[in-house]
Order: sequence, then C-alpha cells, then structure tokens
Amino acid sequence: MPDDQLMLAYAGGDAFAFDLLYARHEGDMLRFLRRLMGVRLAAEVDEAFQETWGRIVAERAAFAPEDASWRVWAFTIAYRTGIERLRLSGREADFYAHDEDGDGLEAARLFGRGALRGGGADDHPSLEELNFWRAAGRRLLACLDELSDDQRAAFLLHHEDGFTVEVLAEALATEPETVRNRLRQGRAKLQTCMERYLSVLERHA
Repeated sequence: MPDDQLMLAYAGGDAFAFDLLYARHEGDMLRFLRRLMGVRLAAEVDEAFQETWGRIVAERAAFAPEDASWRVWAFTIAYRTGIERLRLSGREADFYAHDEDGDGLEAARLFGRGALRGGGADDHPSLEELNFWRAAGRRLLACLDELSDDQRAAFLLHHEDGFTVEVLAEALATEPETVRNRLRQGRAKLQTCMERYLSVLERHA
C-alpha cells in the first residue's frame, strides 16, 4: 500500500498502518536528522527523531495527499524539528563528521570521475577503489557539516530525498530562487571541499 494510503488509514484508526510507515521510513528519517543536525547535536538526534514521529502522530488529521505526498509532508516535519534544535542551540562550531552509515557511493555519484575512480560503469570495483570512495564518503559527511544549516537542509532534501525546488520552497517557507541559491552555494562549497580532498587521496592512492 502506498505511503499516502497508509497515512490516511492510520488517521482513520488503523494503528497497523502506522507501524508499516514507521518500518518503511525510520532508517531514512534517522539518517536525514543525523546529517542535518551534525556532530554538535549528535546527542539530540534520537530525541529529535522521536519528536518528529510524535508530531506525525499528533498532526495525522492534517495530512492531505492532494497538498503533498506523505514523504514530503513527513520530511518537512523532520526538517522543522531538526532546524529548531539547531537554532535553539545557538552554537557555532567546526564539524568533524564520522562515517556511521556511508559507503562512499554518494561521494562517487556526486564527485566521481566515472562510475568509480579510473573505472567504467560495467567494471567491478577493486578493493582499492572501494577504500578510496569509503574515505571520500567520510569526507563528504564532514564537508556537509561545513555548510550552513539552511544550505545543508536544502542539499539533503533535494539530493537524497528527491524534493524538487518548488516543493523545497514550500517546505522551507521561502522562494524558489532562494532555494536555488542555497543549492548552488552549497554545491560550490562541497565541490571545493571535496575536490581538494580527493586530489590528496588520488596522490596517495
């Protein structure tokens, strides 16, 4: 059953439908909040995760699939929960992210030269290549943490969760051009951060 139908069923009193939604999306939701909130608020990620699902439960009657899909609606709630905690923290800090769940494939997709370094799309990656991109994946998380909160949120929602610019603008309560600027600036910062690091990795590979 699609997410939207599950949510409508849950709002109508079907508790099992909520269990299915939770099981289907808990991993993605936790990963999004972990990357959004960064190392400085790592200790609060689990609380934000539970708070997000609590808000989903509390606001179940407000869900309307004609306005937004369930995933857009739910991840917008997650974004607001995480960003509230970031802003309430009032702290500025350097981030040093750790690779809790990354395998480097995202770094390869975004910054790779070919499917994997030095290989074609049909090649089986060597252990050396996998280790190269795992290291790059760890660096990508660190680079993400160097973005502003708004840039990081826009990047994650757009590239990982498939939000269009228009949907992002509505979710983030801003204008599409503002979203485009955040994505451009965030991408440029990530490109600079990653290219510098990848060049070092390549020299030592």
